[in-house]
Amino acid sequence: MKKTFLFLLVILAFISACEKDDFCLQNPVTPRLIITFFDDTNRETRKRVQRFSLVAKSKGLDSLFVNNSSLDSIAIPLNTNALKTVYTLKKNTVNGARKDNQFATFTITYETEQEYISRSCGYRVIFKNVAFSAEPNTWITDFTPTTVTIIDNQNSAHVQIFH
Repeated sequence: MKKTFLFLLVILAFISACEKDDFCLQNPVTPRLIITFFDDTNRETRKRVQRFSLVAKSKGLDSLFVNNSSLDSIAIPLNTNALKTVYTLKKNTVNGARKDNQFATFTITYETEQEYISRSCGYRVIFKNVAFSAEPNTWITDFTPTTVTIIDNQNSAHVQIFH
């Protein structure tokens, strides 16, 4: 009887020591910047960027995100450890030859703020006072808006680029 009681006591102690599993259901926690591309002549019409490539040129984020794709929108990360992220956007609408590549530099400046989500998700970064700029005389003819108050979700586009 003592052995059974002791065995049940050990099992009970073992079961009560287990922790509840936590799963983060908000994935990704830190929002990405959503860019949509539009036709410059007909500003209501989305326009695919042919042979599009995107390279991050910010410290800690140097990498190729997209290579030779044809798309009309993209979700890109912002550097959470800096106050600025710089991307080089390349397109080639002619035939894919290197001499026909067109480049544009798109810079995003912002302030970061950490927000606690939960024990399983930890913290996320939200971006405040976001400002966009592009080099003049490139394939990006215009973009709107030039500033965004806050980026705290990725439910809709944050900036529209016209080309």
